[in-house]
Amino acid sequence: MNTRILVADDEPDVLRLVGSNLTSAGFDVITAEDGPSALASARRDAPTLVVLDVMMPGMTGLEVTRELKRELATASMSIVLVSARNEEIDRVLGFELGVDDFLAKPFSPRELVLRVKAIISRKRQHGADATLLQIGEITVDRDRHQVTARGVSADLTAIEFKLLLELMKASGRVLTREDLIDRVWGSEAAIETRTIDTHLRRLREKLGDSGKQIQTIRGFGYRLEAA
Repeated sequence: MNTRILVADDEPDVLRLVGSNLTSAGFDVITAEDGPSALASARRDAPTLVVLDVMMPGMTGLEVTRELKRELATASMSIVLVSARNEEIDRVLGFELGVDDFLAKPFSPRELVLRVKAIISRKRQHGADATLLQIGEITVDRDRHQVTARGVSADLTAIEFKLLLELMKASGRVLTREDLIDRVWGSEAAIETRTIDTHLRRLREKLGDSGKQIQTIRGFGYRLEAA
C-alpha cells in the first residue's frame, strides 16, 4: 500500500496542485478543506504525514496540530505546516507543538515533495533503529527481548513478545486480528483469528494490572493505550 498523505488547505488550487505532485511521487493522497475536516480525516484515515495550512476555517493548522499531538493514536503523525503569512510566531509555535517542517507560501510543489520524502525516510529509519519503546506502564527493549510492566519483568513467549511489539509500534492505532496474524506469523500462515484472542488473553495476564492497556475493539481488533 502507498504511503498515505493528508493535505488540508482551504484553497482548491493549492489542494489540486499539491495533491497532483504528491500523487505523481507515488503517495496515496487524501484532502480536506477546513480544520475540523482535517482533524476528523487524520483520526479516521491514519495518514503517515499531514500537510496543514495554518489559516483554515473552523480550526487553524496550529489548532489541528495541537489536537493531533495530544492524542496517542495520532501523536506520531508527521506534520508539515504551510502558511501565507510566513510569520516567525507561526514557525515557533509550530515547532514547539512538534511539527516536522514549515514552508512559506508560495512554495515549490517539488520542494514540498522532497521535504515530505525526507521526513518519511527519517521516520522509517528512526523506527527501524529504535530499541526501547514505552507506552504507559509497559516498556519493551527490542534488542534484549525484555518487557517490563510497572518496572516488573514479564516472562513472555516469543509470540507474545511479537504481538506486544506490534501493538507498541502501532502507537494507539487499532490493529485487526488479520493485521496481527500477517505481522507476527506471515500472510501465508494458517492461523485462526481466535488464536490471537488466546495469546492476547495470556499476554494481558502476564502484564498484570498493566494488561488493561491492551484494549479489545469489539468486532475489529486490538490496540494498546497509554492508560
